[in-house]
Amino acid sequence: MKIRMSTRATAVILITVLLAVGCNNNKFALQGGSETPPKTKTELTFYYPIDVGGPVTATLEGMVEQFMKEYPDIRVKPIYMGNYNDATIKTQASVLGNNPPDVAVLPSTQLFTLLDMNAIVSLDPFIAKEGGTAYLSDFYEPFLVNSQTGGHTYSIPFQRSTVLLYYNADAFREAGLDPSKPPETWDDLRRVAKQLTTDKRWGIEIPSSGSTNSTWMFQMLALQNGGMLMSPDGKQVYFDTPENAGALEYWLRLSREQHVMPIHPLNWAAVPADFLSGKTAMMYYTSGNLTNMRKTASFPFHVAFPPKSRRFATPTGGGNFYIFKGTSEERHKASWIFVRWMTEPERVAQWSMDTGYVAVRKSAYDTDRMKSYTQQYPAALVARDQLVYADEELSTHNNEKVIRVLEEAIQEALSGRKSPAEALKQAQNEADKELQPFQ
Repeated sequence: MKIRMSTRATAVILITVLLAVGCNNNKFALQGGSETPPKTKTELTFYYPIDVGGPVTATLEGMVEQFMKEYPDIRVKPIYMGNYNDATIKTQASVLGNNPPDVAVLPSTQLFTLLDMNAIVSLDPFIAKEGGTAYLSDFYEPFLVNSQTGGHTYSIPFQRSTVLLYYNADAFREAGLDPSKPPETWDDLRRVAKQLTTDKRWGIEIPSSGSTNSTWMFQMLALQNGGMLMSPDGKQVYFDTPENAGALEYWLRLSREQHVMPIHPLNWAAVPADFLSGKTAMMYYTSGNLTNMRKTASFPFHVAFPPKSRRFATPTGGGNFYIFKGTSEERHKASWIFVRWMTEPERVAQWSMDTGYVAVRKSAYDTDRMKSYTQQYPAALVARDQLVYADEELSTHNNEKVIRVLEEAIQEALSGRKSPAEALKQAQNEADKELQPFQ
């Protein structure tokens, strides 16, 4: 994606303006912002979700309080909207009710749906003032893919994640395994999970209950097996392929043939609870829960790339900042100042340390605090390092219905009611119907 760059004359004018702003407001100039703060008090409504454990709400609202200290003329009202699914539903309802928030963190996968609702503004004008491609290039590319379409940028990455393999180091030692050597392939995972399984402990757990959670895990396995789920424009899906059927078959066999994982559906929140209580020795889970796990676990654990089939792979996950239509231009500008501030390198570095989410900007890892933190806790770099193997998360037009169709197919297969191939073929037919209006 290319952003049109300013002419040299425009650049000179912009620099002059920035220097003038800096003379009047040193704090603003140090932050590198180009939008001047409003001259009168502006109130913004900010919707946000929390989908992981730990005191993330307090962390996020503390950031908002700090922002308002630095920008006293912009008052931000943070409103917790539940998990990602709840936040999506409530935000869409507010848009349909002509009462949208000014700004919200929502799943990056909501891009096409929000565009179809004519709900969000293009961020291109704001980004151009920040330096255009130079500004965007500091964000990791796999996080930007779900932010852009048609040559335009509609959201800014914030609380983003990848899938990690968490494993109990003590359990590895008890089973005669070396904790410094996590499984690297699907065959390794089966073998290691078998050695770790006892009468009181499962070898591995993979969240399988809940639409976005089960489809996220399935996409990871599909990508590892050489599959893909959708077209970049969100108008087509490719569920019914041998690679994807093989991925779902592998997942199914872990429970029904290998007996290293429960047969029953595994709730998203229950999996880390099982890991912390010793009911499972390994789990696939979001990197966004890493800090909470580190502070909560009573035993040593490690994280690693999820094992590969044909290749290492993970979908990205998590939420981006969107700015909504239906409010004034002045509030759009204030919303951008807030978004830009929340995603500055020092800020996202601290956010990453406080939560486990990947710091979305490359320069965040060059900050002194992040360097010090990752030297003390190198595991915090694993999620970032596997971005070279990351693909964008499943995102389409009519996204909720398409996701629901795939989730139902996953449940049909994991329950043994249909074969993986049969379930995915049906999901393909149903998803094609949902996407027909967008062809």
